[in-house]
Amino acid sequence: MTPPPPTRPAYGGACVDNLIPALVGRTDAAWLPEPARNARAVVVFVLDGLGWELLQEHRDELPELAALTGGPITTVAPSTTATALTSITTGLAPSVHGILGYRMRVDGRVLNVLRWTVDDGRPPDPTVVQRHPPFLGRTVPVVTRKEFRTSGFSAAHLRDVPFAGWSTPMMIVEQCRDLVTTGGHRLVYAYYPGVDTVAHEYGLTGPYLAAELRFADELVGRLRDALPADAAVLVTADHGEVQVGDRWHDLTPLGDLVRSASGEGRFRWLTAPKGAGPALAEAATDAFGALAWVMTREQLVDEGWLGPRPMPPVNLRRLGDVVLLPHAPVGFIDPATPKERLLIGAHGSLTAAEMLVPAVAGAGRRG
Repeated sequence: MTPPPPTRPAYGGACVDNLIPALVGRTDAAWLPEPARNARAVVVFVLDGLGWELLQEHRDELPELAALTGGPITTVAPSTTATALTSITTGLAPSVHGILGYRMRVDGRVLNVLRWTVDDGRPPDPTVVQRHPPFLGRTVPVVTRKEFRTSGFSAAHLRDVPFAGWSTPMMIVEQCRDLVTTGGHRLVYAYYPGVDTVAHEYGLTGPYLAAELRFADELVGRLRDALPADAAVLVTADHGEVQVGDRWHDLTPLGDLVRSASGEGRFRWLTAPKGAGPALAEAATDAFGALAWVMTREQLVDEGWLGPRPMPPVNLRRLGDVVLLPHAPVGFIDPATPKERLLIGAHGSLTAAEMLVPAVAGAGRRG
């Protein structure tokens, strides 16, 4: 069966990289949901892992989310947290900001972006790896887990902003209420990771994810209840999810053509020995073409999948030679990270389930 074509990111349009620019009047806001366009203040509430398809599948169980106005937009490529959150906060495509995956090559080493660690030695300076200020240089308070305050990834995509750390989810509601009503902020950024966490550990079927979705739905309702009518909650996500289960493949069929790997299981970069890139692309297509789109670095960049061209050379060097992008519900294991096969739900590729996320909004309900 021929797979559907990959979902192309709508960079600069109805895409997560354009949320902040549209909200602050830097770009056309006509595509934003009406409650967010006309509000005095907006809370951008990122529910990690809440893809549009997942939301539609559970719509009848999620009255608060179902009542919001709006529809699907695209995330970025790769459809993964590190890359997408950086695009949301900086308002830039991945090719520009340079956070190009969960694990990416930086100065000859592979950096785990979320943990901000390398296999040996000190990790690089986050402000050098990602040089662009968040929120287009504006002062926008951030409501996220308190332990993220001092992380390297926060320094890369949330540096120099007012930080309101939460330790329980209900603190999100009170912190956002206080920032909007008492602090007078016109834009607040809030983040909750629960849906993605449960999807990774338990998958997309069964009671665990359904319960987490209902909790996230309740959280959205409580946030609307806490905000005045001239404020709005705009709910979005960094990516959707795919049920991989135990369908993980190793790279053994490619033999010595793979010198190293990076990225993630559903956006797997392969680096070849010098001069062997074309042979690796051919072998990868032969071995895995029935399961994945196989692209060379040049194809991915030249066709604009990562954003505007030309790509800065420092960012270009962070990519491998060939990338495996599954269209089937499978993942590809990096030998350096074998525990990744424990993930039941995964993301990163260009399927609609991973690439389409909500941009839905509703006004506050506090009188």
